[in-house]
Amino acid sequence: MKSIAKIISLKVVVLFLFYSCANHGQLTYVTKLPKSLKENSGIATYTKDSAWFIEDSGNDDVITQVDYEGNVLRELKVKNAKNHDWEDLTEDKKGSLYIGDFGNNEIDRKNLVIYKLPNPELESGDHITAEKITFKYPQQKHFPPKKSERLYDAEAFFHYNNYLYIFTKNRTRPFTGVSLVYRVPDTPGDYDAEYLGKMTMCDDWDTCRISSADISPDGKTVVLLSTGKIWTITDFDLENLPESNRTEIDLLVRTQLESISFLDNNTLLLSDEETKREGRDLYEYVLK
Repeated sequence: MKSIAKIISLKVVVLFLFYSCANHGQLTYVTKLPKSLKENSGIATYTKDSAWFIEDSGNDDVITQVDYEGNVLRELKVKNAKNHDWEDLTEDKKGSLYIGDFGNNEIDRKNLVIYKLPNPELESGDHITAEKITFKYPQQKHFPPKKSERLYDAEAFFHYNNYLYIFTKNRTRPFTGVSLVYRVPDTPGDYDAEYLGKMTMCDDWDTCRISSADISPDGKTVVLLSTGKIWTITDFDLENLPESNRTEIDLLVRTQLESISFLDNNTLLLSDEETKREGRDLYEYVLK
């Protein structure tokens, strides 16, 4: 009887591990991304057939187009740009693509930049040339600040009506869950980012730090992503986002989700980095 009990117990453990490894929570699995995008950090969509990706610090200065079966369609070298820490992608209604080079883990950067690219779908060669939007956070006085003020990393932004809206990633100790909201114009130049306020997300370090953002094509819904959660914001004033009501959605998965993009007004594409043999996947999520 003990042997049978042990066998049954072992089978239960194996089944648990199998379903845990295959668990995508509320996300619908689309495809495995190419190995070249192991550290993918940003996604942008122009069509329903493919998406563009970037990787973060230490990787090449390229943007990569991938179809929804995981095949690389194109790779464009970005001229006049350097991947210091590329952390998010967004596009505007005219087709321009923006790369957020504002990853700032040590909160000591003085060279924050957003690269503005022409529509990559229309490029015929193997490269694309960037213009620079450089900026700083006027509220940051020390590089780095003390641990309780480490609010100036960023991995999330979106474009709307001639502005780029930036959401910072909290690295404070003790953790406060605060994300600062800024915006800068979408035209090349050097700017003091305009401070719009702060949002307190939640109090868990692992799941409450913002890693990507987007706004729906109709401009009615903003989404913020973290490791395992989405926040949706509707009925908002973009100049006063911190005062808007937010709805938290637990995706019931804890892989390192890094990117989110609207495919249409209700459908989201998400991707995660590969860590410990998990991730490097593309997912879909439909807002209820």
